[in-house]
Amino acid sequence: MKLKFCGAAGTTTGSQHLLEINGKKILLDCGLYQGSRKDAYEINWNFPHFDPASLDAVVLSHAHIDHSGNLPNLVKKGFSGNIYATHATRDLCQIMLADSARIQTSDTEWLNKHRRKEGLEPVEPLYSEQEAEQCLRQFVTLGYGRRMPLTDGVHLTFFDAGHILGSAQVLLEIVDSADGTSKRFLFSGDVGRGGNEVLRDPAVVGEIDFLLMESTYGGREHEAPPGVDDHFENVLKQALKRGGKVLIPAFAVERTQQLLYVLHELFQKGAIPKIPVFVDSPLAVSATEIYRLHPDCFNEEVYQSLFERENPFGFDHLSLVRSVTASKALNQLEGPSIIIAASGMCEAGRILHHLKNHITEPGTTVLFVGYCAENTLGRRIRDGIKEVSILGGKYRVRAKIEIIDSFSGHADHSELLDYFRRITGSKQKVWLVHGEEQSASTLREALLSEHAGQIEVGRMGVEVEF
Repeated sequence: MKLKFCGAAGTTTGSQHLLEINGKKILLDCGLYQGSRKDAYEINWNFPHFDPASLDAVVLSHAHIDHSGNLPNLVKKGFSGNIYATHATRDLCQIMLADSARIQTSDTEWLNKHRRKEGLEPVEPLYSEQEAEQCLRQFVTLGYGRRMPLTDGVHLTFFDAGHILGSAQVLLEIVDSADGTSKRFLFSGDVGRGGNEVLRDPAVVGEIDFLLMESTYGGREHEAPPGVDDHFENVLKQALKRGGKVLIPAFAVERTQQLLYVLHELFQKGAIPKIPVFVDSPLAVSATEIYRLHPDCFNEEVYQSLFERENPFGFDHLSLVRSVTASKALNQLEGPSIIIAASGMCEAGRILHHLKNHITEPGTTVLFVGYCAENTLGRRIRDGIKEVSILGGKYRVRAKIEIIDSFSGHADHSELLDYFRRITGSKQKVWLVHGEEQSASTLREALLSEHAGQIEVGRMGVEVEF
């Protein structure tokens, strides 16, 4: 049996891990590599580590684009097998892959503009919206805990990862044809923190022989534990006293729905006044509708609320904004309001227009509820830079900047260690992926201090046997 690291090795993007078991090839995730447009296009287009047509099956851990985003291109390049995912992951992929296709078109236009200057031939988008839709026809969905034959001698079971709606840990039960022995292989996917306002805690999976585990937050701790709603409440109260708008850059999937649930709770108990709330992101609006279709993913409190009271992701003074015209009209609103808009790192999307119009106003509050990578606009604002560039203009930052870290969907260093400890079995071989070099190495050292098995950091393009 072999494992080859084809993405998200030494980095947190482009998750792709190739298993060869009993002569069959199984790809775990097929995410987009996200970096400079030029490098990303070359890597994503070519699949440098394997031939798509040679694969027998794909197993998808969750719908985030760095895990699912290159599936349409994989199909386009000759993959004709099944794509296994949870029901919710398939539904989220329906909207997220179409959105990704639109971004591919925009990015390719930018890339071709620069290629023309260099005298190079133009390139085509990785895939179209039609190709994204066609890829969905190869999905085979199953619920958590439902065991299914995958390939010769291999059975698949999904277990909740608690990261986003439908996110899964992937358990492969293997009967090795070489020696007839039974082995249990677990791919963690992205691991949630537990204590999420909406989702269930990551499930505990036992008796594992081989573990492929994420390391995103190795060596880093979140500033606050999950579910600290008092801090959120206090920030909003202070913001509303200033009388301006509260702008919340948020990822369209998972973070926006978390925010809506917590806001609903605060309004229900009268903790903050019922002011207008707007979700200004077509993708987030569609994702929120999908959330309501999958109660099997919710924790017990949210699950019960579906039967005992109104929609936990909606309330009377919430407006879901799809059209550009309605989005622009928000800039003319008087009085306090809350606007949730993508993107979470302020690199694209409608949040840019709201920041452009209001970041210079002292009454405005910009509330960050998620991670912002280096060199992004969100990171610069979070770090306290006093003047920023937005859509080609320079703007003085006079708004109040607030940061709440408890909404993160990724387990931090201590939570990853707890996750590892809960997994029983020999864990004789462990490979760490989906983390920057320092993060993965730091987590490895911590794990080695308490575990006698073999623990290695996955290296791009390297193949290991187990």
